[in-house]
Amino acid sequence: MKKILLMCAAVCAVFMMSSCKSKESAYKKAYEKAKAQQTEQTVTTTTPVQQVTTQTVTPVTTTPVTDYSNVAVRNESVAFVEGSPLKQYGVVVASVTIKSNGVALMQKLAGQGNNSCVVQAQVNGQTFYRVVACSFDTKPEAAQKRAQLEGQYPGAWLLYKK
Repeated sequence: MKKILLMCAAVCAVFMMSSCKSKESAYKKAYEKAKAQQTEQTVTTTTPVQQVTTQTVTPVTTTPVTDYSNVAVRNESVAFVEGSPLKQYGVVVASVTIKSNGVALMQKLAGQGNNSCVVQAQVNGQTFYRVVACSFDTKPEAAQKRAQLEGQYPGAWLLYKK
């Protein structure tokens, strides 16, 4: 009885395995059908002709904003730490608590041609080192430079030295 049952199971397994095989003829038919469609598309495709037109383009000129009266300025009593001398208005690009980080950024800015410096400020009993990218005698000059640097240093602000 067991032998018959095992023989039936083996015959069923062989039958199932042979029925799962994919036939080469099915792949060949699909390949030929795709090839026929591709040649059909190649034959019916035409290249459109482009028409070239010439237009005169007038450049758009923009005038920079010259009214910097509404630019916010922070008044702080600061102590000079290192770098170029600080003038009345400075463009602060970073405020750090570790002096060496501020000096490293100041040196990077100085290498880019800015008259940068680091100043020390006391805020609520904590010491901050303000990295000033450049300093100017007038507010409009400082505000203009801040606008230029804001793309590279978002959040840059103006410092008025007390």
